[in-house]
Amino acid sequence: MTDLTQALMGALDPGAVQRMGQQLGLDPKHTEGAIQAALPLLLGAMGRNASDPQGAQSLHRAATRDHAGLDFGDVLGSVLGGQGQQAGSAILGHIFGARQQRASTGLGKIAGLDGAQASQLLAMLAPLVMNMLGKQTQQRDLGAGGLGDLLGGAVRSAQGGSPDLVSAVLDRDGDGDVDFADLMQAGGGLLGSMFGKR
Repeated sequence: MTDLTQALMGALDPGAVQRMGQQLGLDPKHTEGAIQAALPLLLGAMGRNASDPQGAQSLHRAATRDHAGLDFGDVLGSVLGGQGQQAGSAILGHIFGARQQRASTGLGKIAGLDGAQASQLLAMLAPLVMNMLGKQTQQRDLGAGGLGDLLGGAVRSAQGGSPDLVSAVLDRDGDGDVDFADLMQAGGGLLGSMFGKR
């Protein structure tokens, strides 16, 4: 688990996880595991985008201009109230582009969610991730390159050599297809670690 993922998980108290689960129709433990699968996917995709100088500038501008000045608790309240999820869907369009549906499907396969649940969870988390990135950028006085470096670790798998969920969702072999066989293989150990430990 990367530092950013740990920071985001630490900012989500059990009550917030429970309320997110209620909206998704999941119990808190399943919700927590799904969040732990979704955050590296979001951060990894952002890291991929930020590996390009133009993408890094765009992400840095959005994080600092639109998200850094917001209180995390207020953003969370907006997300849980439903309003923030619309903004989250727009953010996902920028993060994943044409691969947005593929990302939701891949997350669903890994975390045991249907397509609607996976899409809603990603839309819930996207504003929170952007807020956290904005805060980190502001606190550390990071430029676009520094933000790209911060996200760089999220591109790599945090699961000790397991196939990278981000690469699988964003087309590991370049053939235009999601490698769900590899994705499920990656997910076996991932979910076992999520749901076996708490």
